[in-house]
Amino acid sequence: MKRDVAGIILAGGQSRRMGGGDKSLLPLGGGCVLDQVVSRFGPQIDRLALSANGDPARFSRFGLPVLADTVTGFAGPLAGILTGLEWAAANTACTAIVTAAGDTPFLPLDLVERLAAAADQRSGSIAVACSAGKRHPTFALWPMDCRGALRHFLVDEDIRRVSAFIDRHDFVEVEFPVPLSAGQPVDPFFNINEPDDLVQAERLLQSMKP
Repeated sequence: MKRDVAGIILAGGQSRRMGGGDKSLLPLGGGCVLDQVVSRFGPQIDRLALSANGDPARFSRFGLPVLADTVTGFAGPLAGILTGLEWAAANTACTAIVTAAGDTPFLPLDLVERLAAAADQRSGSIAVACSAGKRHPTFALWPMDCRGALRHFLVDEDIRRVSAFIDRHDFVEVEFPVPLSAGQPVDPFFNINEPDDLVQAERLLQSMKP
């Protein structure tokens, strides 16, 4: 566990391709998608919170702080990252946060360790996860010191793309392997966007059981 890093699960998407609602609360493996995310991500960090707008009561059984965006309007995941940074600065002694998407039930168990190690090699940098040569900008370590620049970028410049902010900042990419399950590659950043993805996630989850 990294005691100087807080974790923020980005669970505030509008889920248009799933017909609306919370993708993270869809049923999976006898629980829901968010159960899988929390079980894999939670043990890696000192403090954990959810970034989500709307009624926080729908997440009450997880016993986690639910953070509504501090930026007005639906500004996407970058607003959740900013909110997470501001929450951690006010409520923890952490020096950075690591974010993870709330619809990715197979995220790496060493996500925080490897991102933090890469960031330590380049002080003040953002460490962003990659797999199979693809960047996953919502899976990243964000140093606390970048929150002022991020607020300016999002509010004053009105730019909402996560990758655009990363490209403007000093960053390092961290490649994660794609393991095999039952002979099939399973991208650890596989995310649930459509109904068929949920079916595939259930099948993958069952194949991983001993």
